Amino acid sequence: MAARKPKVIVTRKLPDLVETRMRELFDTELNIDDVAMNREALIAAVGRADVLAPTITDRIDAELIAAAGDQLKLIANFGAGVDHIDVAAANARGIVVTNTPGVLTEDTADLCMTLILSVARRVVEGANLVQAGDFRGWAPMNMLGRRIFGKRLGIVGMGRIGQALAKRARAFGLQVHYHNRKPVSPRIADELSATYWESLDQMLARVDIVSVNCPHTPATYHLLSGRRLKLMQPHAILINTARGEIVDEAALAELLAEGAVAGAGLDVYEFEPAINPKLLGLPNAVLLPHMSSATIEARVDMGEKVIVNIKTWMDGHRPPDRVFAGML
Repeated sequence: MAARKPKVIVTRKLPDLVETRMRELFDTELNIDDVAMNREALIAAVGRADVLAPTITDRIDAELIAAAGDQLKLIANFGAGVDHIDVAAANARGIVVTNTPGVLTEDTADLCMTLILSVARRVVEGANLVQAGDFRGWAPMNMLGRRIFGKRLGIVGMGRIGQALAKRARAFGLQVHYHNRKPVSPRIADELSATYWESLDQMLARVDIVSVNCPHTPATYHLLSGRRLKLMQPHAILINTARGEIVDEAALAELLAEGAVAGAGLDVYEFEPAINPKLLGLPNAVLLPHMSSATIEARVDMGEKVIVNIKTWMDGHRPPDRVFAGML
């Protein structure tokens, strides 16, 4: 007699290849319409599922976990960040939590560089000018941006993505500086010619570009506070492809409007999907719709990791990407 397949509920639309494989391996319930589940739908899901496969848009807090049935044993997150999941509450109930690390590194680093170039060289402003039919020909003082070659890049968070960004930055002639909980290994530091700053305040005051690449945790909430943002040089730009909550968005909007910070490139927002209205319309702010990992390859790779984590758990082994409270 064949073993019962675990009931897996997927909260959002995933690539067809991933969904098809999940249907083959598990008793999978898909979200064909791709409408984000409301609270009631999530409560119903955790009441029926053996495995929940959520995304960043799902708030899996302690209250929701408390409402789960005893059969829920695995939360296989589709994404690297797990700040939307109360991992401690899940662990306390014996529910395993997994994520999909490593597969978003290169795509996110690519978008970091894209935003650096876009803000420094006013790419979006220029494209909008042409699209509006306002291009009147070349002029010596038209659309002046800033050269990035030879400038200093300060990376906040030197994990996988921070290091991948540093490699790209070196190729563009940027000098790499970074702030992290602890220095990277001497080998990596030498390879990247990276200068470590134990003090985030001191680094912010000295670099030309700041890129936020650390995870969102209670310790990093508003890590770039209004006070710290004011330490940046007036010509400096801020890039955030990590989590919106790490930056005091209201303070940033005011500094951009005043010209106290030269520009910003944001792919994430503090109250996402809502965006601070003071950011909208600012010519020195490039705003993207949380697309740093949005490549076909990344989404398929993420789905494959979810499948491996579920299959490994189903076979009675420890999933390779298990997450414990406090480890991120």
